[in-house]
This record gives sequence, structure tokens and C-alpha cells, in this order.
Amino acid sequence: MDTLSAPAGSVIGWDELDLEKVTELISRKLVAGDRQMLVQVYLKRGALVPLHTHESEQMTYVLDGMLKVRVDGEEVVVRDGEVVRIPSGVPHQTEALADTFELDLFSPVRSEWLPGVSARTPKPEA
Repeated sequence: MDTLSAPAGSVIGWDELDLEKVTELISRKLVAGDRQMLVQVYLKRGALVPLHTHESEQMTYVLDGMLKVRVDGEEVVVRDGEVVRIPSGVPHQTEALADTFELDLFSPVRSEWLPGVSARTPKPEA
């Protein structure tokens, strides 16, 4: 099953969703509701999500691994069991310091990630 837009009251098993390969080092699965999106992300050590912004507020919860996250010019390290909050419209980037499994929550939904919408990779800021 591809990315899932979940109807109200539905139960979704992560194992039912296809793993989307974003780059050689980043893969994800996602579920979207009307106003929020939950994404499982797998980053191999050395993976870099370049500096970018988006309308969505983002919460990143590291389940296993370690990320270096730069949010609005401030750098933090996020480890197992920790959450980093990224406000809407704020420039941020992420580097995997170890193989990492994490959950991202976005609100509103990142509509450009949904099927039928042309995908785009975040571009570095000029």
C-alpha cells in the first residue's frame, strides 16, 4: 500500500505501507489525516536533509539513533527518546549521526508528499 490518507476511525499497520526510498540514505512511510501527517523515517548514518522551510510545524521524535538538527541557526543533538520541535516557516536541516529511526509529526499535512502531487526534495537555501 502506498502513502495512506486515513479515513476517520481507521486503524493502520505500518507494515501495510510501502517504504518510499527518498534517497540512497533516507526512506519513509507516512499516514495523513485532514490536518496532520505522521511519518516513519529511516536515515542511514551520514544522511543529510538540506536546509529548508515549510508551512508545517514539525515534531521529530527519535526512537533509535541520533540526529544533529539545526533550527533557525541553533544546533542541537537529538537522541533516543527525545523530541525536537521545529516551528512553521523556520529554516532547518538534519544530519544523521548514526543509523536513525524516527517519527515526524507535521501539521498541516505536507501535501507535496501525497500521491498525485509532484514530489520535491528540499533545496538548500541560497
